Amino acid sequence: MPSHWIIPALAGIVGLALGSFLNVCIVRLPADESVVSPRSRCPHCNAQLHWYDNIPLLSYLLLRGRCRDCHEPISWRYPAVELAVALWFIASFWPFTHPLPADFDPIMQLTLRCFSTACLGWFLIGLAVTDWREHILPSDLTYGGIFVGIAITCMQAFFLDSQQDDVVLKHQININSANAGRSTGNVFLTGPEFHIFSHIFAAVAAFLLLYAIRALYKALRKRNGMGLGDAKLLAMIAAFLGFAPTALALALGIFLATLYAVLLLIRGKANTATRLPFGSFLAVAGLFAAFYGQTIADAYLALFR
Repeated sequence: MPSHWIIPALAGIVGLALGSFLNVCIVRLPADESVVSPRSRCPHCNAQLHWYDNIPLLSYLLLRGRCRDCHEPISWRYPAVELAVALWFIASFWPFTHPLPADFDPIMQLTLRCFSTACLGWFLIGLAVTDWREHILPSDLTYGGIFVGIAITCMQAFFLDSQQDDVVLKHQININSANAGRSTGNVFLTGPEFHIFSHIFAAVAAFLLLYAIRALYKALRKRNGMGLGDAKLLAMIAAFLGFAPTALALALGIFLATLYAVLLLIRGKANTATRLPFGSFLAVAGLFAAFYGQTIADAYLALFR
């Protein structure tokens, strides 16, 4: 294996293991069960799984998708989630396949960016599947994701280069002194301050936006139209990505959910009161925004410069 493939390959192996754990979270968190104990069991015969029957992907293939004891079929969702997380981790650390700079800080910035993308994907995949199955967005995942997102944001701020991301007031000040001249601007926020505060502000604003929409809908229609978990999910995305990519994720999530609702209505499988797993569409949109959100936002803002 070429040396530049080592880190993505290791990330994929870690992704398989974490994907297996994510399956436990998907099944147990909606039922308020512990994700630590008891050990994994067959959902049909309740037989405890041996360690060699719990190897991500491999065990499923060797058992041909059936329980060793009762021979009942095992849901394809389990290997699908494991594979999805593994592929996401590989894609997240794909930049390491390119030549890296020799100096320390840029490598740490790249590492943290890849790590942040991988972590966000783990949470979003779990939330997307859980909401699709149960119409529930477990607070353990959303609150945990917000905490991890802010923690990684703080670590990223620590490794910013000098004056990187500084917010400068673009005004000129006359200086009457022996070294008379004009100041090109003053620093309003240092790079680390702006990086941390902007993500925290984006998370709070994202939560309040969906909370306000939820409250307004309930006041007008006298029933809930959106769960509070959706607001927490959007706040989690903002904690990782910041304001602009989160705005894109929200717009794309609404579009996907609307498109799905229209298709259901056309096929006669839903009505105006049908509950949709909006969190699943928002999570998928968040996955897209994790890779392309900032690029699209920068291209859009460039049109007004």
